[in-house]
Formats: sequence, C-alpha cells, structure tokens
Amino acid sequence: MRVDLLTKEYPPAVYGGAGVHVAELTRVLRPHIEVQVRCFGAERSETDTTAYRTPHELEGANAALATMGTDLQIAADCAGADLIHSHTWYANFAGHTASLLHGAPHVLSAHSLEPLRPWKAEQLGGGYALSSYLERAAYEYAAGVIAVSAGMREDILRAYPMVDPQRVHVVHNGIDIEQWQPNTETSALTTRGIDPEAPTIVFVGRITRQKGLPYFLRAVRELPADYQVVLCAGAPDTEEIAREVSELVSGLRSDRDGIHLITEMLPRHELTQLLSHATTFVCPSIYEPLGIVNLEAMACGTPVVASATGGIPEVVADGETGYLVPIDQVQDGTGTPTDPEAFVADLADALTRMVSDPQRARQMGEASRRRAAEHFSWESIAQRTLSVYRTVLAGA
Repeated sequence: MRVDLLTKEYPPAVYGGAGVHVAELTRVLRPHIEVQVRCFGAERSETDTTAYRTPHELEGANAALATMGTDLQIAADCAGADLIHSHTWYANFAGHTASLLHGAPHVLSAHSLEPLRPWKAEQLGGGYALSSYLERAAYEYAAGVIAVSAGMREDILRAYPMVDPQRVHVVHNGIDIEQWQPNTETSALTTRGIDPEAPTIVFVGRITRQKGLPYFLRAVRELPADYQVVLCAGAPDTEEIAREVSELVSGLRSDRDGIHLITEMLPRHELTQLLSHATTFVCPSIYEPLGIVNLEAMACGTPVVASATGGIPEVVADGETGYLVPIDQVQDGTGTPTDPEAFVADLADALTRMVSDPQRARQMGEASRRRAAEHFSWESIAQRTLSVYRTVLAGA
C-alpha cells in the first residue's frame, strides 16, 4: 500500500500540533507501508519526502490563493498513490483535487475546523472565506475523516451536516514517551534567569485567539506573588493580539517579578527541562480539538490545569492528572466564554489549588506520565490509522 501524506508543516518547519502529528505518524507508519510525504516549503533531505514552494506567480498574493497554488503542484504528483491522506485545510485542497484527478480515495485528518476559528478572518481577510470553502468541499467529498478526539467528531458533524457520520473515525493524537520524558537538567532555565526551585506555571503555545493566553495573563493577577510564570509564546496571528499580549505581560511585570517570556521555538531538550521543572502546565484554550501540548507536559511528569473544552477532557483526567476549568462558551463559533470574568476567576482558583499543594501536584504529575504512556502511544495510533485506511480502501 502506498499512502501520500499531504501537509503544510513538516520537520524542520513545524510550528503547531498538526506538524508534530504528521511527523510522528510518518515515523510509525513507514515500517508498515510505503509513505510519500508531500509538504510545503524548502527542499527536505529525507527520503520519500518532497517539498513544494509557492509558485512564483502567486508570491505576495492572498495566503489562501498562494496555498491553492502549492496544492495544485502537490496534487499533480500524487499519481500512483493507493490512498491520499491530507492534514489541515492547507493541504485538504491538494488531497481533494488529487483524489478527483487520480481516482484514489482521500482521507483527511481534522486538527481544527475553519468555522470554529472565525478570528482567522483577522489574519486572512477575504482568504478566510476561501479557506472555509476549500475545507468544506474536502470534508463533504472525503472517503474518510479522522477526528483527533470524540469532541472534534461532534464538531465536524455539527459544522458539516452533509458528512456521513459513518465516515468519521476517532483516532487520538499521540506522544513519543521516549522523547518526551522528565528531564533533570536545568541549563535551559538558569540561562534565562528562571529559578528551577520556585513554584512555576508554564504555558506553551502560539499567540492566537484559540489558545486563550490573554485569559491566563489576567488570571495571573490573582495568583500569589511568589508564583513564577514561564510563557513560551510566539508566532502571533495578528498585530492586534500581539499588542494585547505584550501589554498584559508588561502590566504584570510592573507589579511582580518572575514573569518570563520566551518567543523563540525551543528545541525539545530545552522544552522538556521547562516542563519537567514546572509545578503545573496551563492550557487556557477556548478551542482545542485535542491539545498535544498537554500530552507533552504529561509525558514529562507535569500535571495540567486546562479548559474543559474540545478534546481536552479526553486527555486530562480531572482530579487525577490535573484540573479541568469549566467554561461556558458563546455558540457563535468564536468559543468566547459567556462570562469571561468567571472563567478567569475559575482558572486562577484551579492554578492556586494546584501550585499551593506541591505534594498533590507531584502525585498528579506521576499519574499524568502513566496516562500518557498507557493511552496515547504512537504505535497504537499507527495501528488505528491503518485500520481506517483498510476500511476506506475496502469501501472504495
């Protein structure tokens, strides 16, 4: 069986959970089947991996149009594949087009949904309407859809009611327990002035509306002054949210010490140090299909305080591996809390409960690593993905 995996992100150009997912999935699938990776960007040296740049005629065009140009090049090269598997709207158009052109079934993995990210209109302008159209067409025509959580499956069927529920399969994201594990080194902390022994909360994520970083920064105002906060936050979606986060961070720094902002993307061996020495990890997302960052923290033996939204409750066991923060959300696609002040207060309360009881936090951290190892190994995810492939091919 030859499967062509289509993706925008692929190492070394990975900036989000979808890119991590594709890289790990490729690694565990290749011992079982032939996998051709087709990705965006600069040439890769990896065998059976081809990268595609934006056609020069579309350089400087709207981002959605530029994406379509890259997708058409990818689609042309999928001839000979038994099955095509695309990831995110960036590559869905390539998968859909290649399926029509070459007659191979198209499976797509749902890492997020455009209708549930309306703030993308700030980033893409009119291109958001185009990206939404491309995604909808791909979902409605796909031979199979893989949702990374049961919560995501529900979102898909609600956003795209034309999709046959029998074609939507749940296969969780995974974690490499060997690469993500407790790290006793401290150089990544001490070189940045971070105290390895202080009670510490770590956030990791892009500066985008869905990650809920402004809510967390407002919650920090209510936390004890000796709590250290480490923000691994970069790649802002828009100037507006970059400015909002910058102002909130500046305001906190004017009132308290121990606020550390890291804007560069850290290598794994440094990030595992930060996670391993944290008292807790925080995930204040207002939209999160699964939340691979939570798995990374858990694999490092760190408990999680997270919003009870999307697929997060399928990862974080409330009261066992962390605390889930209730969030009632506006049903307009934005995920905005109906009562932002209550959400911020509940988030601050959960963080205080966790950090004020370090022994309980350590116990939850140990349970977190066990849960990550037992329920989210990549090899089991490879087998479930192969099962979806066989089901789709049998029905083709």
